[in-house]
Amino acid sequence: MIREWFKTGAPWVWLNAAAVSLSLIMVFGLLLLIAIRGLGHFWPASVASIEYVDKGATQASTVVGEIIEKQVLKPELAAAAGYSPEQAKAGLQQYLIKTGNRDISGLDFRWLLGKDIKKTDYPEKLLVLERREWGNFYGYLESIKQDGKIVAEGDAAWTDLEKRMQRMLDIFDQIKDIEKHDIGVINYQLERLRLKQRKLELQGKFDAQVKQGFATEKAEFEAKYKVLQANLVELNQKIRRDSLVATAANGQEVEIALEKVVLYYQPNAMNVLQKIGHYFSKVWEFLSDDPREANTEGGVFPAIFGTVMMVMIMAVIVTPFGVIAAVYMREYAKQGAMTRIIRIAVNNLAGVPSIVYGVFGLGFFVYILGGNIDSLFFPEALPAPTFGTPGMLWASLTLALLTLPVVIVSTEEGLSRIPKSIREGSLALGATKAETLWRTVLPMASPAMMTGLILAVARAAGEVAPLMLVGVVKLAPTLPLDSNFPFMHLDRKFMHLGFHIYDVGFQSPNVEAARPLVYATALLLVMVIIGLNLFAVSIRNHLREKYRALEN
Repeated sequence: MIREWFKTGAPWVWLNAAAVSLSLIMVFGLLLLIAIRGLGHFWPASVASIEYVDKGATQASTVVGEIIEKQVLKPELAAAAGYSPEQAKAGLQQYLIKTGNRDISGLDFRWLLGKDIKKTDYPEKLLVLERREWGNFYGYLESIKQDGKIVAEGDAAWTDLEKRMQRMLDIFDQIKDIEKHDIGVINYQLERLRLKQRKLELQGKFDAQVKQGFATEKAEFEAKYKVLQANLVELNQKIRRDSLVATAANGQEVEIALEKVVLYYQPNAMNVLQKIGHYFSKVWEFLSDDPREANTEGGVFPAIFGTVMMVMIMAVIVTPFGVIAAVYMREYAKQGAMTRIIRIAVNNLAGVPSIVYGVFGLGFFVYILGGNIDSLFFPEALPAPTFGTPGMLWASLTLALLTLPVVIVSTEEGLSRIPKSIREGSLALGATKAETLWRTVLPMASPAMMTGLILAVARAAGEVAPLMLVGVVKLAPTLPLDSNFPFMHLDRKFMHLGFHIYDVGFQSPNVEAARPLVYATALLLVMVIIGLNLFAVSIRNHLREKYRALEN
């Protein structure tokens, strides 16, 4: 009976079904874990005021912060800490508390044993400040100061704080706009003017008349710069006017300039709707803002932009080269030993470690190709490199080379599935081989090309190792795309979500604070890859429907 059942092949069907089901459960379980850990970071957690007595102490102390994690202390660790065997065996609860106030205590987090905690409260008046430096501050608002003088205290301080925060944020946006855009444009124009002058000097065309024209143009830019600089000085004086005084958990009063504050809120006094609103505002900040505090705070917009732009440039480069190579090998090359060797080499290229492509990209694209481009077209900028340094273009080319075998193999598979009768029918009607290829064969093979592109995008978007050598950086001061001519600056370095995960997870000076951002960024990278793939899948499905009639 059992032998006959095995002969039917049913056990192997069930075994395959179980393997696929287990794989799906593991994948969705991993995504669920990442989503819970990452998205939960933006929820405004309640802040506790905890009264505890340290081992050996006689007086209670108070700590204020968010309860991040709860776990049981291992018996051997409890015994090593000096607790009795009975206490160690019973299991001691310990809590990870995010205390913030790093400028006061020097630490953002601390562990507390459950047995040492005497009282836990959640006062509604507890204040949370998100700062541009030193992380969060937890405490109680005492007063508001203007030019060093107290202007509001007690409950009136909260109303006054809201107005002054809005004023400060408006001024901060003006300062940021002037520094990043207006002054950035002038600095860019001055640098282009300097390079143009240097180029004319190298060509021997920099005479007195030209020199006078350059001096006039430079004076105009410098005059604009002085006006903007004066505006900056005035705005900086305005933004430094206000400050707040707050009391920390240890009773120490701290004066904090409002220009250092990003956001303030009272999590224990918020209702559900207010917390939901706060949650979505923090998610939007994560998606649209620049990073700060060594990438452990703020947003990841430059990394999103860099990832998507690099993948799109890579797709534009790899698709034509992959399709042309596949068409030649399938339609034009003589099917002999040499063609088979080339196919084997292409297939083997797909298995080469990605870091090898990074080394090749650094050595060939950056140093050889980029160095020669600088010598030929940008001699005025030397010895400072223009394209002879890692950047967006070389990163895209390196990943295009890495994903080229995938596109070639997929396109060849699509071409091989087109019946020979279709080619012969086209030729019989008077079409040339090139016309048959362009109007009949390639449109029918386009879904297979898109399949190759989908696989290439999924591979390239998640790569990190080669990018570390050919263009990605921890923090990019400017985006590769801006309003300055020629608008797309392929020589610039860029940020990438994959490298951002590595940097925040393994290079951060504050591991506990960075951990939730690792999960959030990992989830975002998965969503970006899924979004790019869905876009390519929609194009493939459209092409498949459009040329279905040709197959019939």
